[in-house]
Amino acid sequence: MSEDDNNMEDYPTEIHDYLAAFEKSLGSVDEMLKTMMSVSRSELLQKLDPLEQAKLDLVSVYTLNSMFWVYLATQGINPKEHPVKQELERIRTYMNKVKEITDKKKASKLDKGAASRFVKNALWEPNAENEHTSKTPAKGKKRQ
Repeated sequence: MSEDDNNMEDYPTEIHDYLAAFEKSLGSVDEMLKTMMSVSRSELLQKLDPLEQAKLDLVSVYTLNSMFWVYLATQGINPKEHPVKQELERIRTYMNKVKEITDKKKASKLDKGAASRFVKNALWEPNAENEHTSKTPAKGKKRQ
């Protein structure tokens, strides 16, 4: 019997797809960590603006706490009853604040001067010539 056959006997076949997806996700996390660890933290932070630094810190701490959540679950401890749940919620609130700041930066700004010129030029202004010789009849009045 090969090693793969032994592994197949260790867990139910119904969860094989879930375990394969989990293994693939772990591989992705491992690659990302290797990439992040290849550059020193101080060197990385020098290249980022303060908002990007905050994003990096939040993602890092959220990832660590999420991994701890998974560890607790594998040890038979209910993570929902552990202080890690409150920590994850706290981190999420800060992530939402950073997202709001990012969205505000991306939002288009109103140029009041351009808007007022646009509205002024779009409105019809009667002058002495136009009052007497209008090409379109006024509503409700018949042409003579």
